[in-house]
Amino acid sequence: MKRLAINMAMMVMVATAAISCHEPLVDFNVDMDNIEAEAEGAEIQLNLSAPGEWVAKTQDPWITVSPANGRGSVECRVMVDSSLAFTSREGLVRIEMLSTGERKDIKVHQKGFEHSIVSSETDVNLVSYAPLKDRKFSIQVSSNVPFEVVIPKEMQPWLSYKMGELVLNRGARPRKVNIDFEWNTNFYQEARGGEISFKPLDPAVEPSRQDVLRINQNGADPIEIGVKGDSLALIAINRALGCYAEFPTEERMEHWPNVEVYKSGPNKGRVRYAKFYLFGIKEPLPFQVKYLTAAEELEFFANVNTFLLDLEPGEHICELTQLKRLTIAAYGLSTLPEYFTKLKNLEYLNLASNNFQTFPEILNETNFPNLHSIIMNANQRHVVYDLSNSNKTKNLGGMLDEHDENEDGSWSFPKRLLKWDKLDTLVLSVNYFQGNIPDMVGEVPVWTAAEVNACDTLPTRLIGLPKVLPNAKLFTCNLNRLTGELPEWLLYHPCLDLWMPDALVFPQEGKDQKGNSAGFSNAPASLDYYYKEYVNKKYNPANRTEEDEEE
Repeated sequence: MKRLAINMAMMVMVATAAISCHEPLVDFNVDMDNIEAEAEGAEIQLNLSAPGEWVAKTQDPWITVSPANGRGSVECRVMVDSSLAFTSREGLVRIEMLSTGERKDIKVHQKGFEHSIVSSETDVNLVSYAPLKDRKFSIQVSSNVPFEVVIPKEMQPWLSYKMGELVLNRGARPRKVNIDFEWNTNFYQEARGGEISFKPLDPAVEPSRQDVLRINQNGADPIEIGVKGDSLALIAINRALGCYAEFPTEERMEHWPNVEVYKSGPNKGRVRYAKFYLFGIKEPLPFQVKYLTAAEELEFFANVNTFLLDLEPGEHICELTQLKRLTIAAYGLSTLPEYFTKLKNLEYLNLASNNFQTFPEILNETNFPNLHSIIMNANQRHVVYDLSNSNKTKNLGGMLDEHDENEDGSWSFPKRLLKWDKLDTLVLSVNYFQGNIPDMVGEVPVWTAAEVNACDTLPTRLIGLPKVLPNAKLFTCNLNRLTGELPEWLLYHPCLDLWMPDALVFPQEGKDQKGNSAGFSNAPASLDYYYKEYVNKKYNPANRTEEDEEE
Protein backbone atom coordinates (compact mmCIF):
# COMPACT_ATOMS: atom_id res chain seq x y z
CA MET A 1 0.00 0.00 0.00
CA LYS A 2 2.79 2.36 0.90
CA ARG A 3 4.60 1.46 -2.31
CA LEU A 4 1.45 2.29 -4.38
CA ALA A 5 1.21 5.79 -2.88
CA ILE A 6 4.86 6.45 -3.58
CA ASN A 7 4.43 5.36 -7.21
CA MET A 8 1.43 7.62 -7.77
CA ALA A 9 3.25 10.64 -6.33
CA MET A 10 6.17 10.00 -8.63
CA MET A 11 3.84 9.80 -11.66
CA VAL A 12 2.26 13.20 -10.81
CA MET A 13 5.71 14.76 -10.46
CA VAL A 14 6.78 13.38 -13.83
CA ALA A 15 3.59 14.67 -15.56
CA THR A 16 4.03 18.11 -14.05
CA ALA A 17 7.66 18.21 -15.13
CA ALA A 18 6.66 17.20 -18.65
CA ILE A 19 4.09 19.97 -18.93
CA SER A 20 6.54 22.56 -17.56
CA CYS A 21 9.09 21.57 -20.14
CA HIS A 22 6.61 22.34 -23.08
CA GLU A 23 5.11 25.71 -21.79
CA PRO A 24 7.00 28.64 -23.47
CA LEU A 25 8.20 31.50 -21.36
CA VAL A 26 6.06 34.70 -21.92
CA ASP A 27 7.77 38.05 -22.38
CA PHE A 28 6.10 41.36 -21.64
CA ASN A 29 5.45 42.98 -25.03
CA VAL A 30 2.98 44.83 -27.32
CA ASP A 31 2.77 44.54 -31.11
CA MET A 32 2.93 48.31 -31.76
CA ASP A 33 4.40 51.36 -30.17
CA ASN A 34 2.76 54.01 -32.36
CA ILE A 35 -0.85 54.60 -33.42
CA GLU A 36 -1.90 56.93 -36.27
CA ALA A 37 -5.60 57.92 -36.17
CA GLU A 38 -7.71 59.97 -38.55
CA ALA A 39 -9.62 63.00 -37.33
CA GLU A 40 -12.90 61.07 -37.41
CA GLY A 41 -11.57 58.75 -34.71
CA ALA A 42 -10.51 55.10 -34.80
CA GLU A 43 -10.57 51.74 -33.02
CA ILE A 44 -7.26 49.83 -33.06
CA GLN A 45 -6.62 46.22 -32.00
CA LEU A 46 -3.54 45.90 -29.76
CA ASN A 47 -1.99 42.48 -29.00
CA LEU A 48 -0.50 42.37 -25.50
CA SER A 49 1.60 39.53 -24.08
CA ALA A 50 2.40 39.49 -20.37
CA PRO A 51 3.61 36.87 -17.82
CA GLY A 52 1.38 38.25 -15.08
CA GLU A 53 -0.97 41.01 -14.05
CA TRP A 54 -0.87 44.37 -15.88
CA VAL A 55 -2.74 47.67 -16.07
CA ALA A 56 -3.27 50.15 -18.98
CA LYS A 57 -3.23 53.89 -18.26
CA THR A 58 -3.74 57.14 -20.20
CA GLN A 59 -4.14 60.73 -19.11
CA ASP A 60 -5.84 61.75 -22.35
CA PRO A 61 -9.64 61.75 -22.07
CA TRP A 62 -10.05 61.21 -25.81
CA ILE A 63 -8.29 57.81 -25.59
CA THR A 64 -9.87 54.70 -24.10
CA VAL A 65 -8.32 51.21 -23.60
CA SER A 66 -10.45 48.10 -23.11
CA PRO A 67 -9.83 46.05 -21.08
CA ALA A 68 -7.92 48.46 -18.84
CA ASN A 69 -6.31 45.69 -16.78
CA GLY A 70 -5.85 41.95 -16.78
CA ARG A 71 -3.56 38.95 -16.37
CA GLY A 72 -1.58 37.30 -19.09
CA SER A 73 -1.82 37.82 -22.84
CA VAL A 74 -4.94 39.50 -24.29
CA GLU A 75 -6.18 41.51 -27.27
CA CYS A 76 -6.91 45.10 -26.28
CA ARG A 77 -8.92 47.77 -28.08
CA VAL A 78 -7.59 51.32 -28.19
CA MET A 79 -10.45 53.70 -29.04
CA VAL A 80 -9.69 57.25 -30.23
CA ASP A 81 -12.55 59.75 -30.14
CA SER A 82 -13.33 62.09 -33.01
CA SER A 83 -11.28 65.25 -32.96
CA LEU A 84 -12.86 68.69 -32.45
CA ALA A 85 -10.00 70.72 -33.84
CA PHE A 86 -8.41 71.63 -37.16
CA THR A 87 -4.94 70.86 -35.68
CA SER A 88 -3.49 67.45 -34.82
CA ARG A 89 -2.95 66.16 -31.24
CA GLU A 90 -0.70 63.71 -29.41
CA GLY A 91 -1.53 61.23 -26.67
CA LEU A 92 0.00 58.27 -24.78
CA VAL A 93 -1.13 54.83 -23.64
CA ARG A 94 1.08 53.21 -20.91
CA ILE A 95 0.87 49.52 -20.01
CA GLU A 96 2.63 48.50 -16.80
CA MET A 97 3.41 45.12 -15.18
CA LEU A 98 2.24 45.21 -11.59
CA SER A 99 4.85 42.76 -10.31
CA THR A 100 7.94 44.37 -11.84
CA GLY A 101 6.86 47.92 -12.77
CA GLU A 102 8.06 47.33 -16.32
CA ARG A 103 6.30 49.66 -18.84
CA LYS A 104 5.41 49.79 -22.50
CA ASP A 105 4.41 53.16 -24.01
CA ILE A 106 2.29 53.50 -27.15
CA LYS A 107 2.23 56.97 -28.71
CA VAL A 108 -1.06 58.07 -30.26
CA HIS A 109 -1.11 60.69 -33.00
CA GLN A 110 -4.43 61.96 -34.32
CA LYS A 111 -4.83 64.24 -37.31
CA GLY A 112 -6.99 67.36 -37.12
CA PHE A 113 -9.88 68.03 -39.47
CA GLU A 114 -9.19 69.83 -42.71
CA HIS A 115 -11.67 72.36 -44.03
CA SER A 116 -14.07 70.50 -46.28
CA ILE A 117 -17.47 70.71 -47.98
CA VAL A 118 -18.57 67.23 -49.03
CA SER A 119 -21.81 66.53 -50.91
CA SER A 120 -23.72 63.26 -50.72
CA GLU A 121 -24.39 63.60 -54.46
CA THR A 122 -22.16 64.98 -57.15
CA ASP A 123 -24.29 64.17 -60.21
CA VAL A 124 -28.06 64.55 -60.58
CA ASN A 125 -29.99 63.81 -63.78
CA LEU A 126 -33.45 65.31 -64.23
CA VAL A 127 -36.21 64.51 -66.67
CA SER A 128 -37.69 67.34 -68.74
CA TYR A 129 -41.11 67.15 -67.10
CA ALA A 130 -42.72 65.83 -63.92
CA PRO A 131 -45.77 66.85 -61.88
CA LEU A 132 -45.09 69.82 -59.59
CA LYS A 133 -45.01 67.67 -56.45
CA ASP A 134 -42.23 65.54 -57.98
CA ARG A 135 -40.06 68.38 -59.28
CA LYS A 136 -37.70 68.37 -56.34
CA PHE A 137 -34.72 66.50 -54.92
CA SER A 138 -32.57 66.71 -51.81
CA ILE A 139 -28.90 66.26 -51.04
CA GLN A 140 -26.94 66.23 -47.81
CA VAL A 141 -23.75 68.24 -47.39
CA SER A 142 -21.18 67.56 -44.68
CA SER A 143 -19.07 70.58 -43.80
CA ASN A 144 -17.11 72.17 -40.99
CA VAL A 145 -17.19 75.69 -42.43
CA PRO A 146 -20.16 77.98 -43.08
CA PHE A 147 -20.91 78.07 -46.81
CA GLU A 148 -23.37 79.30 -49.40
CA VAL A 149 -24.89 77.55 -52.39
CA VAL A 150 -24.01 79.22 -55.67
CA ILE A 151 -26.29 78.57 -58.65
CA PRO A 152 -25.02 79.88 -62.00
CA LYS A 153 -27.02 82.78 -63.37
CA GLU A 154 -28.24 80.83 -66.40
CA MET A 155 -29.69 78.12 -64.13
CA GLN A 156 -31.47 80.43 -61.69
CA PRO A 157 -34.67 80.80 -63.77
CA TRP A 158 -35.39 77.08 -63.48
CA LEU A 159 -33.58 75.92 -60.32
CA SER A 160 -33.97 77.08 -56.71
CA TYR A 161 -33.09 75.73 -53.27
CA LYS A 162 -33.77 75.94 -49.57
CA MET A 163 -31.04 75.03 -47.10
CA GLY A 164 -31.46 74.10 -43.46
CA GLU A 165 -29.28 75.53 -40.71
CA LEU A 166 -25.71 74.26 -40.53
CA VAL A 167 -25.08 73.91 -36.77
CA LEU A 168 -21.32 73.77 -36.16
CA ASN A 169 -21.54 72.84 -32.48
CA ARG A 170 -18.74 70.26 -32.46
CA GLY A 171 -15.76 72.42 -33.20
CA ALA A 172 -14.04 71.34 -36.39
CA ARG A 173 -16.04 68.13 -36.64
CA PRO A 174 -18.10 68.31 -39.86
CA ARG A 175 -21.86 68.52 -39.45
CA LYS A 176 -24.54 67.64 -41.97
CA VAL A 177 -27.17 69.91 -43.50
CA ASN A 178 -29.98 69.14 -45.93
CA ILE A 179 -30.45 71.17 -49.11
CA ASP A 180 -33.77 70.87 -50.94
CA PHE A 181 -33.83 71.78 -54.63
CA GLU A 182 -36.84 72.53 -56.82
CA TRP A 183 -36.70 72.59 -60.61
CA ASN A 184 -38.94 73.73 -63.45
CA THR A 185 -39.98 72.00 -66.63
CA ASN A 186 -37.60 72.22 -69.57
CA PHE A 187 -39.77 73.60 -72.37
CA TYR A 188 -37.09 73.19 -75.02
CA GLN A 189 -35.75 70.17 -76.83
CA GLU A 190 -32.15 70.98 -75.91
CA ALA A 191 -30.79 69.55 -72.67
CA ARG A 192 -29.51 72.01 -70.10
CA GLY A 193 -27.51 71.97 -66.90
CA GLY A 194 -24.49 73.21 -65.06
CA GLU A 195 -22.48 73.01 -61.82
CA ILE A 196 -23.68 74.09 -58.41
CA SER A 197 -20.82 75.11 -56.15
CA PHE A 198 -20.55 75.38 -52.37
CA LYS A 199 -18.57 78.45 -51.43
CA PRO A 200 -17.13 79.16 -47.93
CA LEU A 201 -18.48 82.37 -46.45
CA ASP A 202 -14.97 83.22 -45.26
CA PRO A 203 -12.90 83.96 -48.39
CA ALA A 204 -9.70 83.14 -46.47
CA VAL A 205 -10.76 79.50 -46.07
CA GLU A 206 -9.53 77.12 -48.76
CA PRO A 207 -11.09 73.68 -48.23
CA SER A 208 -8.99 70.63 -48.94
CA ARG A 209 -12.12 69.11 -50.45
CA GLN A 210 -14.83 71.20 -52.03
CA ASP A 211 -17.40 69.19 -53.97
CA VAL A 212 -19.55 70.51 -56.80
CA LEU A 213 -22.98 69.29 -57.81
CA ARG A 214 -23.43 68.68 -61.52
CA ILE A 215 -27.04 68.84 -62.72
CA ASN A 216 -28.27 67.80 -66.15
CA GLN A 217 -31.85 68.08 -67.34
CA ASN A 218 -33.16 66.30 -70.41
CA GLY A 219 -34.73 68.24 -73.26
CA ALA A 220 -38.46 68.12 -73.89
CA ASP A 221 -39.89 65.46 -76.14
CA PRO A 222 -40.52 66.93 -79.59
CA ILE A 223 -44.12 67.57 -80.65
CA GLU A 224 -44.68 68.18 -84.33
CA ILE A 225 -47.25 70.72 -85.40
CA GLY A 226 -50.23 68.92 -86.91
CA VAL A 227 -53.06 66.53 -86.08
CA LYS A 228 -50.82 64.05 -84.29
CA GLY A 229 -49.02 66.84 -82.46
CA ASP A 230 -52.35 68.28 -81.32
CA SER A 231 -53.39 64.97 -79.78
CA LEU A 232 -50.06 64.64 -78.00
CA ALA A 233 -50.32 68.24 -76.78
CA LEU A 234 -53.84 67.68 -75.40
CA ILE A 235 -52.70 64.61 -73.48
CA ALA A 236 -49.62 66.43 -72.16
CA ILE A 237 -51.66 69.49 -71.08
CA ASN A 238 -54.22 67.29 -69.38
CA ARG A 239 -51.45 65.46 -67.53
CA ALA A 240 -49.58 68.64 -66.56
CA LEU A 241 -52.75 70.24 -65.19
CA GLY A 242 -53.64 67.11 -63.26
CA CYS A 243 -57.15 67.00 -64.71
CA TYR A 244 -59.67 64.76 -63.00
CA ALA A 245 -60.77 63.19 -66.32
CA GLU A 246 -58.50 61.73 -68.99
CA PHE A 247 -59.00 61.74 -72.73
CA PRO A 248 -60.11 58.38 -74.19
CA THR A 249 -56.99 57.84 -76.25
CA GLU A 250 -58.39 54.63 -77.73
CA GLU A 251 -60.79 56.86 -79.70
CA ARG A 252 -60.00 59.20 -82.55
CA MET A 253 -59.34 62.75 -81.35
CA GLU A 254 -62.44 64.07 -83.11
CA HIS A 255 -64.55 61.94 -80.72
CA TRP A 256 -62.84 63.10 -77.53
CA PRO A 257 -65.11 64.97 -75.09
CA ASN A 258 -64.62 68.74 -74.82
CA VAL A 259 -62.62 68.78 -78.05
CA GLU A 260 -63.71 70.07 -81.45
CA VAL A 261 -61.68 69.72 -84.62
CA TYR A 262 -61.87 71.43 -88.00
CA LYS A 263 -64.06 69.49 -90.42
CA SER A 264 -62.52 70.96 -93.52
CA GLY A 265 -59.97 73.43 -94.79
CA PRO A 266 -56.20 73.58 -94.32
CA ASN A 267 -56.52 72.69 -90.62
CA LYS A 268 -58.81 69.72 -91.16
CA GLY A 269 -58.55 67.30 -88.26
CA ARG A 270 -56.70 69.76 -86.02
CA VAL A 271 -58.00 71.15 -82.72
CA ARG A 272 -60.30 74.15 -83.09
CA TYR A 273 -61.60 74.13 -79.51
CA ALA A 274 -60.62 72.37 -76.28
CA LYS A 275 -61.74 72.61 -72.67
CA PHE A 276 -59.85 71.56 -69.53
CA TYR A 277 -61.52 71.60 -66.13
CA LEU A 278 -61.33 70.18 -62.61
CA PHE A 279 -57.58 70.13 -62.12
CA GLY A 280 -54.90 71.03 -59.60
CA ILE A 281 -51.89 73.15 -60.55
CA LYS A 282 -49.84 75.86 -58.83
CA GLU A 283 -48.09 77.37 -61.83
CA PRO A 284 -48.88 78.99 -65.20
CA LEU A 285 -50.51 77.12 -68.04
CA PRO A 286 -48.43 74.16 -69.32
CA PHE A 287 -45.99 74.91 -72.10
CA GLN A 288 -47.58 72.30 -74.38
CA VAL A 289 -50.43 74.73 -75.13
CA LYS A 290 -48.12 76.46 -77.60
CA TYR A 291 -48.43 73.49 -79.96
CA LEU A 292 -52.19 74.02 -80.48
CA THR A 293 -51.44 76.55 -83.20
CA ALA A 294 -54.75 76.11 -85.02
CA ALA A 295 -57.02 76.52 -82.00
CA GLU A 296 -59.49 79.41 -82.02
CA GLU A 297 -60.89 78.81 -78.55
CA LEU A 298 -59.48 77.30 -75.34
CA GLU A 299 -61.00 77.01 -71.88
CA PHE A 300 -59.28 76.35 -68.56
CA PHE A 301 -61.31 76.49 -65.37
CA ALA A 302 -61.88 75.00 -61.91
CA ASN A 303 -58.44 74.81 -60.33
CA VAL A 304 -57.99 73.63 -56.74
CA ASN A 305 -57.83 76.26 -53.94
CA THR A 306 -57.75 79.18 -56.36
CA PHE A 307 -58.19 81.74 -53.56
CA LEU A 308 -54.75 80.80 -52.20
CA LEU A 309 -52.88 81.32 -55.48
CA ASP A 310 -51.12 84.24 -57.16
CA LEU A 311 -50.50 83.02 -60.70
CA GLU A 312 -50.09 84.47 -64.16
CA PRO A 313 -51.17 82.77 -67.39
CA GLY A 314 -47.65 82.12 -68.69
CA GLU A 315 -46.00 83.11 -71.95
CA HIS A 316 -46.75 79.90 -73.83
CA ILE A 317 -50.47 80.54 -74.26
CA CYS A 318 -49.52 83.90 -75.77
CA GLU A 319 -47.80 82.20 -78.70
CA LEU A 320 -51.28 81.28 -79.97
CA THR A 321 -51.86 84.61 -81.67
CA GLN A 322 -54.74 83.11 -83.68
CA LEU A 323 -56.87 82.65 -80.54
CA LYS A 324 -60.24 84.41 -80.66
CA ARG A 325 -61.85 83.15 -77.45
CA LEU A 326 -60.02 82.36 -74.23
CA THR A 327 -61.26 81.34 -70.80
CA ILE A 328 -58.90 81.11 -67.82
CA ALA A 329 -61.42 81.06 -65.01
CA ALA A 330 -61.17 79.93 -61.39
CA TYR A 331 -57.46 79.35 -62.03
CA GLY A 332 -55.79 81.54 -59.41
CA LEU A 333 -54.65 84.42 -61.63
CA SER A 334 -53.78 87.71 -59.97
CA THR A 335 -51.92 89.49 -62.78
CA LEU A 336 -51.74 89.80 -66.56
CA PRO A 337 -48.15 90.61 -67.57
CA GLU A 338 -47.24 92.62 -70.65
CA TYR A 339 -46.65 89.51 -72.75
CA PHE A 340 -50.40 88.85 -72.68
CA THR A 341 -50.85 91.65 -75.23
CA LYS A 342 -49.59 89.29 -77.93
CA LEU A 343 -53.14 87.90 -78.09
CA LYS A 344 -54.34 90.82 -80.19
CA ASN A 345 -56.94 88.73 -82.04
CA LEU A 346 -58.91 87.96 -78.89
CA GLU A 347 -62.60 88.70 -79.21
CA TYR A 348 -63.80 87.08 -75.98
CA LEU A 349 -61.91 86.87 -72.67
CA ASN A 350 -63.24 85.17 -69.54
CA LEU A 351 -61.19 85.71 -66.36
CA ALA A 352 -63.96 85.02 -63.86
CA SER A 353 -63.34 83.73 -60.35
CA ASN A 354 -59.69 84.67 -60.17
CA ASN A 355 -57.88 86.94 -57.67
CA PHE A 356 -57.38 90.29 -59.42
CA GLN A 357 -56.96 93.18 -56.98
CA THR A 358 -57.19 95.67 -59.86
CA PHE A 359 -58.58 95.49 -63.36
CA PRO A 360 -55.48 94.61 -65.48
CA GLU A 361 -54.00 97.79 -66.94
CA ILE A 362 -53.10 96.08 -70.21
CA LEU A 363 -56.75 95.27 -70.92
CA ASN A 364 -57.62 98.21 -73.12
CA GLU A 365 -58.85 98.95 -76.62
CA THR A 366 -55.38 99.73 -77.93
CA ASN A 367 -53.87 96.39 -76.94
CA PHE A 368 -56.94 94.34 -77.86
CA PRO A 369 -58.67 96.05 -80.80
CA ASN A 370 -60.93 93.06 -81.51
CA LEU A 371 -61.97 92.35 -77.94
CA HIS A 372 -65.70 92.89 -77.40
CA SER A 373 -66.54 90.59 -74.46
CA ILE A 374 -64.89 90.69 -71.02
CA ILE A 375 -66.03 88.44 -68.17
CA MET A 376 -64.40 89.28 -64.84
CA ASN A 377 -66.99 88.52 -62.20
CA ALA A 378 -66.38 86.88 -58.80
CA ASN A 379 -62.73 87.77 -58.31
CA GLN A 380 -63.06 87.83 -54.52
CA ARG A 381 -60.68 85.63 -52.56
CA HIS A 382 -62.97 85.85 -49.54
CA VAL A 383 -66.37 87.42 -48.97
CA VAL A 384 -66.12 90.44 -46.67
CA TYR A 385 -69.41 92.32 -46.32
CA ASP A 386 -68.05 95.26 -44.35
CA LEU A 387 -64.80 96.43 -45.92
CA SER A 388 -64.44 99.20 -43.32
CA ASN A 389 -64.15 96.64 -40.55
CA SER A 390 -61.58 94.28 -42.06
CA ASN A 391 -57.80 94.01 -42.04
CA LYS A 392 -57.76 91.67 -45.04
CA THR A 393 -58.06 94.30 -47.76
CA LYS A 394 -54.47 94.12 -49.02
CA ASN A 395 -54.86 90.79 -50.75
CA LEU A 396 -58.59 90.38 -51.04
CA GLY A 397 -58.98 90.46 -54.82
CA GLY A 398 -62.27 91.56 -56.30
CA MET A 399 -60.77 94.66 -57.99
CA LEU A 400 -60.77 96.25 -54.53
CA ASP A 401 -58.10 98.80 -55.50
CA GLU A 402 -59.73 99.70 -58.83
CA HIS A 403 -61.50 103.06 -58.68
CA ASP A 404 -61.14 106.66 -59.79
CA GLU A 405 -60.94 109.56 -57.35
CA ASN A 406 -63.26 112.50 -57.82
CA GLU A 407 -62.35 116.12 -57.15
CA ASP A 408 -63.98 115.98 -53.73
CA GLY A 409 -61.93 112.91 -52.77
CA SER A 410 -64.81 110.48 -53.23
CA TRP A 411 -64.43 107.38 -55.35
CA SER A 412 -66.11 106.37 -58.55
CA PHE A 413 -66.30 103.40 -60.87
CA PRO A 414 -63.27 103.41 -63.27
CA LYS A 415 -64.14 105.57 -66.25
CA ARG A 416 -61.68 103.84 -68.58
CA LEU A 417 -63.94 100.78 -68.65
CA LEU A 418 -66.98 102.89 -69.48
CA LYS A 419 -65.14 104.51 -72.38
CA TRP A 420 -64.53 101.20 -74.14
CA ASP A 421 -67.34 101.65 -76.63
CA LYS A 422 -66.64 98.47 -78.62
CA LEU A 423 -67.60 96.21 -75.74
CA ASP A 424 -70.84 94.32 -76.13
CA THR A 425 -70.34 92.35 -72.89
CA LEU A 426 -68.82 93.58 -69.64
CA VAL A 427 -69.49 91.32 -66.64
CA LEU A 428 -68.14 92.66 -63.33
CA SER A 429 -70.56 91.21 -60.78
CA VAL A 430 -69.56 90.02 -57.29
CA ASN A 431 -66.44 92.08 -56.85
CA TYR A 432 -65.43 94.99 -54.60
CA PHE A 433 -65.89 98.01 -56.88
CA GLN A 434 -66.62 101.06 -54.71
CA GLY A 435 -67.94 104.59 -55.11
CA ASN A 436 -70.53 105.96 -57.49
CA ILE A 437 -71.08 105.21 -61.17
CA PRO A 438 -69.99 108.45 -62.89
CA ASP A 439 -72.35 110.42 -65.12
CA MET A 440 -69.62 110.54 -67.80
CA VAL A 441 -70.64 114.03 -68.87
CA GLY A 442 -67.87 115.45 -71.03
CA GLU A 443 -66.02 112.13 -70.99
CA VAL A 444 -67.62 110.48 -74.04
CA PRO A 445 -69.68 111.64 -77.06
CA VAL A 446 -73.41 112.15 -76.58
CA TRP A 447 -76.39 110.68 -78.37
CA THR A 448 -77.27 112.97 -81.25
CA ALA A 449 -80.72 113.74 -82.59
CA ALA A 450 -79.72 112.19 -85.90
CA GLU A 451 -78.79 108.90 -84.22
CA VAL A 452 -81.99 108.80 -82.22
CA ASN A 453 -84.26 109.72 -85.08
CA ALA A 454 -82.63 107.12 -87.33
CA CYS A 455 -83.83 104.34 -85.02
CA ASP A 456 -87.52 104.14 -84.15
CA THR A 457 -86.83 102.28 -80.88
CA LEU A 458 -84.71 105.07 -79.40
CA PRO A 459 -86.52 107.75 -77.40
CA THR A 460 -85.83 111.45 -77.62
CA ARG A 461 -84.87 111.24 -73.94
CA LEU A 462 -81.47 109.91 -75.07
CA ILE A 463 -80.57 113.04 -77.02
CA GLY A 464 -77.69 114.77 -75.25
CA LEU A 465 -77.01 111.93 -72.80
CA PRO A 466 -73.47 110.47 -72.72
CA LYS A 467 -73.21 107.54 -75.11
CA VAL A 468 -71.64 105.08 -72.66
CA LEU A 469 -71.08 101.46 -73.72
CA PRO A 470 -73.40 102.01 -76.68
CA ASN A 471 -72.92 98.47 -78.02
CA ALA A 472 -73.23 96.67 -74.70
CA LYS A 473 -75.82 93.91 -74.89
CA LEU A 474 -74.85 92.93 -71.35
CA PHE A 475 -73.38 94.98 -68.52
CA THR A 476 -73.44 93.63 -64.96
CA CYS A 477 -72.08 95.14 -61.75
CA ASN A 478 -74.34 93.74 -59.05
CA LEU A 479 -73.15 92.65 -55.60
CA ASN A 480 -70.26 95.09 -55.48
CA ARG A 481 -69.94 97.95 -52.94
CA LEU A 482 -71.19 100.74 -55.23
CA THR A 483 -73.08 103.70 -53.79
CA GLY A 484 -74.66 107.01 -54.83
CA GLU A 485 -77.09 107.72 -57.63
CA LEU A 486 -77.51 105.78 -60.84
CA PRO A 487 -76.65 108.12 -63.74
CA GLU A 488 -79.10 108.83 -66.55
CA TRP A 489 -76.97 107.18 -69.20
CA LEU A 490 -77.46 103.88 -67.37
CA LEU A 491 -81.10 104.34 -66.37
CA TYR A 492 -82.03 105.02 -70.00
CA HIS A 493 -79.45 102.86 -71.77
CA PRO A 494 -80.98 101.33 -74.94
CA CYS A 495 -80.16 97.81 -73.71
CA LEU A 496 -80.93 98.22 -70.03
CA ASP A 497 -83.88 95.84 -70.16
CA LEU A 498 -81.67 93.17 -71.75
CA TRP A 499 -79.24 93.46 -68.86
CA MET A 500 -81.85 92.19 -66.35
CA PRO A 501 -80.91 95.13 -64.12
CA ASP A 502 -83.17 94.13 -61.22
CA ALA A 503 -80.78 91.23 -60.66
CA LEU A 504 -77.53 92.11 -62.39
CA VAL A 505 -77.07 95.88 -61.96
CA PHE A 506 -79.10 97.47 -59.16
CA PRO A 507 -78.50 95.12 -56.17
CA GLN A 508 -75.38 95.86 -54.11
CA GLU A 509 -74.30 94.50 -50.74
CA GLY A 510 -72.25 95.23 -47.62
CA LYS A 511 -70.28 98.37 -46.81
CA ASP A 512 -67.36 99.99 -48.60
CA GLN A 513 -64.02 100.87 -47.04
CA LYS A 514 -65.33 104.24 -45.93
CA GLY A 515 -68.20 102.65 -44.04
CA ASN A 516 -70.90 103.62 -46.57
CA SER A 517 -73.70 101.11 -46.99
CA ALA A 518 -73.67 99.81 -50.55
CA GLY A 519 -76.67 100.47 -52.77
CA PHE A 520 -78.04 103.09 -55.13
CA SER A 521 -80.27 105.81 -53.73
CA ASN A 522 -82.41 105.99 -56.86
CA ALA A 523 -82.64 102.34 -57.90
CA PRO A 524 -86.05 101.94 -59.58
CA ALA A 525 -88.55 99.45 -58.24
CA SER A 526 -89.50 98.40 -61.79
CA LEU A 527 -88.81 99.29 -65.41
CA ASP A 528 -92.16 100.99 -65.95
CA TYR A 529 -90.41 104.35 -66.21
CA TYR A 530 -88.14 102.87 -68.86
CA TYR A 531 -90.88 101.52 -71.10
CA LYS A 532 -92.74 104.81 -70.92
CA GLU A 533 -89.81 106.24 -72.84
CA TYR A 534 -89.15 103.22 -75.06
CA VAL A 535 -92.70 102.97 -76.35
CA ASN A 536 -91.70 101.09 -79.49
CA LYS A 537 -89.69 98.37 -77.79
CA LYS A 538 -90.97 94.86 -78.19
CA TYR A 539 -90.12 94.22 -74.55
CA ASN A 540 -92.53 96.96 -73.47
CA PRO A 541 -95.33 95.00 -71.75
CA ALA A 542 -97.89 97.26 -73.39
CA ASN A 543 -96.63 96.23 -76.80
CA ARG A 544 -96.55 92.49 -76.26
CA THR A 545 -99.12 90.46 -78.18
CA GLU A 546 -100.72 87.20 -77.15
CA GLU A 547 -98.35 85.43 -79.53
CA ASP A 548 -95.41 87.03 -77.76
CA GLU A 549 -96.75 85.84 -74.41
CA GLU A 550 -97.14 82.30 -75.74
CA GLU A 551 -93.58 82.36 -77.02
